[in-house]
Amino acid sequence: MTPTHEVLNQAPPRVDVNEYLVNPALVEAVKRYDAQWAADALTETGALVGRADFQRDAELANTHTPVFSGHDRWGHRVDAVEFHPAYHRIIGAAIERGAHTSCWSDPRPGAHVARAATFMLFGQIEPGHACPVSMTHAVVPSLAFTPELAADWIPRVYSRVYDPELRDPATKPSAIFGMAMTEKQGGSDVRANTTRAVDAGDGTYRLTGHKWFCSAPQSDAFLVLAQARGGLSCFLVPRVLPGGERNVFRIQRLKDKLGNKSNASSEIELDGTVGWLVGEEGRGVRTIIEMVAQTRLDCVLGSAAGMRQSVAEAGWHARHRSAFGGVLVDQPAMTAVLADLQLEAEAATWTALRLAAAYDRDDDESAAFRRLATAVAKYWVCKRGPNHAYESLECLGGNGYTEQFPLARRYREQPVMAVWEGSGNVIALDVLRAMAREPESVEAVDRELASALGQYAAYDAHVAATRKLLGRVAADPAAGPALARRVVESLALALQGAVVIKEAPTAVADGFVAARLGEDRSLEYGALDPSLDLPAIVARA
Repeated sequence: MTPTHEVLNQAPPRVDVNEYLVNPALVEAVKRYDAQWAADALTETGALVGRADFQRDAELANTHTPVFSGHDRWGHRVDAVEFHPAYHRIIGAAIERGAHTSCWSDPRPGAHVARAATFMLFGQIEPGHACPVSMTHAVVPSLAFTPELAADWIPRVYSRVYDPELRDPATKPSAIFGMAMTEKQGGSDVRANTTRAVDAGDGTYRLTGHKWFCSAPQSDAFLVLAQARGGLSCFLVPRVLPGGERNVFRIQRLKDKLGNKSNASSEIELDGTVGWLVGEEGRGVRTIIEMVAQTRLDCVLGSAAGMRQSVAEAGWHARHRSAFGGVLVDQPAMTAVLADLQLEAEAATWTALRLAAAYDRDDDESAAFRRLATAVAKYWVCKRGPNHAYESLECLGGNGYTEQFPLARRYREQPVMAVWEGSGNVIALDVLRAMAREPESVEAVDRELASALGQYAAYDAHVAATRKLLGRVAADPAAGPALARRVVESLALALQGAVVIKEAPTAVADGFVAARLGEDRSLEYGALDPSLDLPAIVARA
């Protein structure tokens, strides 16, 4: 070996670590929010996703992306999407461990928290597969509007068996769901949809139209919005009809996306496609919004999981790399950056699990809290993801910018959580609607904020400013849209502050309040007050 071939001062591969046990914020939040009974299963999942072969599968699923075939070699229309086997191994493992519907199939205290933590562990390493996993989870409350459909489909949705073959639903023990809401002329304005649904008189409808985004077109069934005689309505559309005949479900193309490469997103055309009404005619938004609420929560979970991957990779590199006479992690400038990245990841994790805990409870207080807090957290946590991934990537220097390290992939992935299920303005305006129509949701969130008052002057001042801003919008609703983003940002920081102050270690709470709420807070990561206990924060990364 020549001297130039010797490898020095490079971090070893970050593999064969237990991603649950080395994530103290997640471990502590699981225990705090009544899911400690799931610790053994989460430990097993943490070991699985930390293995070298699982991480290799994540890489393969994103480099060998889904391939669409419109026809078979004889010219028959097949509308098939083919995935690399690594993708099937990953989603199969996630389904087997209940990352989709375990909180519904096995309800108990902490069930949503345990499911959220499982979902986050898988999404930390490979986020693309989480799209159909999330939608399969989220379809459950929407199907409940039509008990006969629920009785037929819910047992399959609860199954821990993953079977990607499209065939007669009666012959399959399991099912994966997708959804198709948006159209090219409307986007988030789903009431502008033009897809039509005509009552066939036999208990089904015939749908005709074009959907601009259909998530996971390989799924067994979908919730689809279409205009019926009574107005915009929600329909269950299976890929294969009872008896084995293929439903009309024409995939036009797969979207060539910035990130989220392992997940197939598509345009589809429906032409006399058979669908079953879910809920009432004209109440499609009300029906599918139950699914949307759950997927918005999963956007928060996915973004928090991405932050965990980012800071963990950055911390690993800094602990194994030396420069300018010392290990990077011990050099003050790098210590401050890593500590700040960890504060962001911790706040996201604690907030995500606090939200999941609210879905574990059926009382009016929890329902009011999650109505507003989910939208607020979805806006803020997801928007913080991309820059957090970038700053983490930069900690690895040139290595971070290469595709052989996972943070380039993560950097491209994080924006999808902010765009999916309502981009920034849509979410901010939804917050205003919740405030106006459901004032009890504002009261519930305010009680959460009040529970942390009296410990930090900066937090108390921020809550006071937030309340003043809310009062301003309440007094002049017409001015609300212009203030919407300010309102949501202020609420989000207050909510994160309340959860972190109450639940996280003192070093983390001190750091978060100073870095996010203090008067000398910075616009970039790493400009922290050196008097904070930065090494203690970095140790949690």
